[in-house]
Amino acid sequence: MNNSKWIFGLLLVLIWSCDPKEEIIPDPQSDKVKGAIFEAMQEWYFWNKELPANLNTADFSTNEDFLEALKFKPLDRFSYLTTQEAFNNAFVGRNAGHGFGFAFDATERLYLTFVYDDSPAGKDGWKRGWEITGINGKAIAQYKTSTGGYDFQLGAADPGISNSFSFKLPDGTITMRTNVKAEYQSNSVLHQEVIDLAGKKVGYWVYQSFKATAGQSPTKSLEVDESMKFFEAAGIQKLIIDLRYNGGGSVAVAEQINNYIIQAANTNKLMYTNKLNSLKAETQKSVNFKKLGNLNLDKLIFITSRGTASASELVINSLDPYIAITLVGDNTFGKPVGSFPLSSFNSTLKNNNVELVPITFAIANSEGKADYFDGFPADFAVGDTPQFDWGNQNDLRLAAALNVLENGSVGGRILNTFYRPKWEMIDQFKGLKQEFPAY
Repeated sequence: MNNSKWIFGLLLVLIWSCDPKEEIIPDPQSDKVKGAIFEAMQEWYFWNKELPANLNTADFSTNEDFLEALKFKPLDRFSYLTTQEAFNNAFVGRNAGHGFGFAFDATERLYLTFVYDDSPAGKDGWKRGWEITGINGKAIAQYKTSTGGYDFQLGAADPGISNSFSFKLPDGTITMRTNVKAEYQSNSVLHQEVIDLAGKKVGYWVYQSFKATAGQSPTKSLEVDESMKFFEAAGIQKLIIDLRYNGGGSVAVAEQINNYIIQAANTNKLMYTNKLNSLKAETQKSVNFKKLGNLNLDKLIFITSRGTASASELVINSLDPYIAITLVGDNTFGKPVGSFPLSSFNSTLKNNNVELVPITFAIANSEGKADYFDGFPADFAVGDTPQFDWGNQNDLRLAAALNVLENGSVGGRILNTFYRPKWEMIDQFKGLKQEFPAY
């Protein structure tokens, strides 16, 4: 009798411990998850009234295919899916890969454009301006696709994957390097210096992505703080901000930068407003400037390209009503809308480690300017010259920016160099990686 009670009690314990409510087995590609994606889009998507009326989740083998069918075309080129960990890591600069970017010059020679300091490439001494003549034993031209783009087949951004590169250095020497992908912390500030221009101090700041420093509350970038203190100590009177490879990132960090750059007289004035769909009108907000530091600038030059997107465009658009701004380089990407992740609002997405990042709001500056899906046009169209390292005034875009500050215009010799590459690095990536493009 006692044994029967013990066995019955054990069965109760086993049944209780196996209760399916207590054990969640993730199934990220299930119809239930696709249903959660649709529900979240109905609630939060900026264009929620444009969603298809009827879609059968069983008709789609992946979440990505399902989301693609939900997107409002052609305006939505941006909504994406990822994991919660990947999203969080990207916005604080926790990366994996080789840690570099590259671009073509006017003659379709391929060059390193930037290298993160602590990445495998950075630790191996790679520099902007090195020409890449081959990858994994194949000439660059062999990676060209039938559409005119390039697929360099470098593999996933997973630690342990290796690729071999042949380089021609600026001094004409050749070097071969095999590089193994690894996890690393990326830096946003690629270069900073003060240039003497006709007796005036000009700051030159190359900023690659709007990444926050992990653990900071409120969200901000310590790199940004350090750069602005550097320029303040130098007493700069003008500033060139180079965003040519900046795909965006944290809106909070964009606000931080704006607050350093705005003049003290314009503190408390409207920086931007964001507009959500009609279901979320009560969560719309306006953000005002709150002056940081003591920079007092009356003119800004931005170096831009088609790789200049999102938070980069937010900075340009927000400052434009208050400071004389000139764009040098090429037209920007065109993303006047923004996103935030939705898994925290949906338990099915959260429990299945699916991070949905759709367009949730549109951004307008203090003058109401909000529709720039074609990007901001460059005031002076100047081709990229990635063969020159940061700060080298043979770099035509930097030279053009200095021309504008000194003379108010750019000479015809420089303007005649303009070309628009058929392929740029931003074309290689989608979703989260397009915002933080790097190999």
